[in-house]
Amino acid sequence: MSAIELILDILMVISAIVMIVTVLMQSSDDDGMGALTGGSDTFFGKNKNNTLEGKLALGTKISATLFVVLAVLMLIIA
Repeated sequence: MSAIELILDILMVISAIVMIVTVLMQSSDDDGMGALTGGSDTFFGKNKNNTLEGKLALGTKISATLFVVLAVLMLIIA
């Protein structure tokens, strides 16, 4: 195992742990069918990026993207 593979493995594990933690910290959406009728269209729904849940969602997206990119790099290198 080369040094690059080892670094990619470590980064992949870290991104997986971050993704797991951010997903588990998010609250569930209890809107259900109310979202279809516009019931969840509130001030906090529109400005969700400024809240903790918006930041957790962004962290999940970033860590998932990083995980996929690292997985593709591992396939290319190996």
